[in-house]
Amino acid sequence: MLEARLQSQQRSSQNGRETSLWSSGFGMKLEAVTPFLGKYRPFVGRCCQTCTPKSWESLFHRSIMDLGFCNVIQVKEESTRFRGWLVRRLCYFLWSLEQHIPPCQDAPQKVMESTGVQNVIPGRAPGGAGEGQVPSHVKREVQHILGHIQAPPRPFLLRLVSWALLRILNCLFLNVQLHKGQMKMVHKAAQAGSPLVLLSTHKSLLDGILLPFVLLSQGLGVLRVAWDPRTCSPILRALLKKLGGLFLPPEADLSLDSSEGVLARAVVHAAVEQLLVSGQPLLIFLEEPPGAQGPRLSTLGQTWLGLVVQAVQVGIVPDAMLVPVAITYDLVPDAPRDTYHASAPLGLWTGALAVLWSLRGWGCSRRACVRVHLAQPFSLHEYTVNARSCWGSRQTLEQLLQPIVLGQCTVVPDTEKVQEWTPVTGPLLALKEEDQLLVRRLSCHVLNACVASSAVMSTAIMATLLLFKHQKGVCLSQLLGEFSWLTEETLLRGFDVGFSGQLQCLVQHTLSLLRPHVALLRVQQGDLLVVLRPGPGLAHLARLSSEMLPAFLSEAVGACAVWGLLVGRVLPEGPWELQGIELLSQNQLYHQILLLMHLLPQDLLLLQPCQSSYCYCQEVLDRLIQCGLLVAEETPGSRPACDTGRRRLSAKLLWKPSGDFTDSDSDDFEEAEGRYFRLSQQSRCPDFFLFLCRLLSPLLKAFAQAATFLHRGQLPDTESGYAEQLLRFLEATAQEEGFFECVDPNLAISAVWTFRDLGVLQQVPSPAGPMLHLSPTFASRDNQEKLERFIRQFICN
Repeated sequence: MLEARLQSQQRSSQNGRETSLWSSGFGMKLEAVTPFLGKYRPFVGRCCQTCTPKSWESLFHRSIMDLGFCNVIQVKEESTRFRGWLVRRLCYFLWSLEQHIPPCQDAPQKVMESTGVQNVIPGRAPGGAGEGQVPSHVKREVQHILGHIQAPPRPFLLRLVSWALLRILNCLFLNVQLHKGQMKMVHKAAQAGSPLVLLSTHKSLLDGILLPFVLLSQGLGVLRVAWDPRTCSPILRALLKKLGGLFLPPEADLSLDSSEGVLARAVVHAAVEQLLVSGQPLLIFLEEPPGAQGPRLSTLGQTWLGLVVQAVQVGIVPDAMLVPVAITYDLVPDAPRDTYHASAPLGLWTGALAVLWSLRGWGCSRRACVRVHLAQPFSLHEYTVNARSCWGSRQTLEQLLQPIVLGQCTVVPDTEKVQEWTPVTGPLLALKEEDQLLVRRLSCHVLNACVASSAVMSTAIMATLLLFKHQKGVCLSQLLGEFSWLTEETLLRGFDVGFSGQLQCLVQHTLSLLRPHVALLRVQQGDLLVVLRPGPGLAHLARLSSEMLPAFLSEAVGACAVWGLLVGRVLPEGPWELQGIELLSQNQLYHQILLLMHLLPQDLLLLQPCQSSYCYCQEVLDRLIQCGLLVAEETPGSRPACDTGRRRLSAKLLWKPSGDFTDSDSDDFEEAEGRYFRLSQQSRCPDFFLFLCRLLSPLLKAFAQAATFLHRGQLPDTESGYAEQLLRFLEATAQEEGFFECVDPNLAISAVWTFRDLGVLQQVPSPAGPMLHLSPTFASRDNQEKLERFIRQFICN
């Protein structure tokens, strides 16, 4: 008992010392530096110049880059028309009363009189009422379906919720930042007369309430939000509809030959058409709700986008302005994971308890920052006219990679990969096949723009540094320099950061947000050692670090491809100088990058439909050269690669499409045969090269573990059941090896779906539903080991 008491006293004293370190500002006297306020911050979010050149020119002006940011939740006396001591105490309430809420009464009669509904009525009432009359039971059905979809927004309720939300957001967040120049672009697009359709990422359950609040405060009116009915209880749905919410009726998912489904889809089409005609802005989430295990692109989001596309194509409205939207958090203040992972929808009381839990758990010391990003609007009509794609001929992953994995072939086919993980259901099935493809390409294009315009938050930078550069610990003085370095690298790559201020204060705030996963230890010379707490919490840091991956994705793919080339030639543990001796031809680099591109999920790469794989290969190679990792090797007597003075234009240049250019120094890929590169011998290159390789290690290690698990898994099983088996195996392996970064349900399901596309697993229909079986080709241990070796060649240990 005495020994146990001594141990408990030691633990309490250690916790007390650690608490004092957190609360005393680290107890260090460091120089206060302001590294980010004076640096160049790129204006992100320009639309695609290839697909929408007119929008790229007309809806942007250089002057909007200098307008700066505003804190949306900072409401003071100056935000109202009144002045005085009483106004200072009631400014939130007065501000909510002054918000302009335009009348947006829904028109059930116009929906009833729409062409689509009128065409369906004869089938619902054979031999019914006279000409021009709607039978009463059909009218009740239409009203019932319309009641599922929407309700007239209530201005009083909107003002009340805005007032309450303003108080809650000030308790949850330090600030909610919005760029004034981005808001000016959206206002300019709204003044053109076309309805606004905002297409957003989905990081939190709070997004659907926060974004309408932000846009209402900026004078855009009531934002109609397309909610997922699976995430809300009937009471919560009724409340959200009175706040401007839209819900897809369950009858819309019925089969195409069902009369109830036909009527429901006609009513949904008519409701969306009337909404667009009235000019009300619409918000659609392109990503699945947070916590959902499945494809990144939302089936429901594509359905609502397909309704908008069809309304523009049939001429209900001449055009619609699409606005990519992204919202990023330091930490997402959601409810506990079991709250929104449960199969039951979120209820009104459950939501209230989640808010109270967030207010209780965060407190003043853990309040985070939020950035809302509005990318450059572009014309939907212009996109549908000019949209071009390099997907002329496409093949499945099994056709592309399986012969190479098994050693039956060494040449990668000159085609694009087809990988559609998002199922097509509901009203999207009623569209033509080319329109469905247009909606899928548009969704990928917009989601790529959303991710490219998202700012990188301080927690993502800190998690990336601690996981992939200093997993064994780092001194705080060194961490300050690394934080500044990674911030500069992010800005140089055209990505914005969601913070500014003094370096020491930023690092202290970020570490306090990550306090459950980070420990501070005092060392000699008064410095502090920052170490990660081992355990499953590393998976949370891995999810945070994934927000950093888009900024370095091209370099990470190129570094892993270079690593795969060097593994077969030089010992991985050999010195950097020996690895730098190896010559790497450009064709070999293209081949290796293509292999890794096809292996990685499309949800991760998010390639623009107007960009071919070979263009992306050249972009990856250019990035490796620009960051200094690869150096061109000039053969004696040959003209330098940078010498273009005596080069003549090729005849092919006169007709070659712009998407087929490789780079400024070549006219065709044939010239790449004589080009060679070496790894740079600069002192910073080895660490930076390994850092880039490790960025993809959680996903690649999950794939490699899935290949190891093939002979241990219990098959046949459903996709979800086999993914659960794989997740338990990843957890058991992480307990043995200490690598918890790949223990993620989304990585497990991505591995299962990739292996299904690769032909490793086969889906066979059965009375109980589709079941996964191990394909005969990979039933042998030899082929399973070939698959694992193919994946592990890209992993840097």
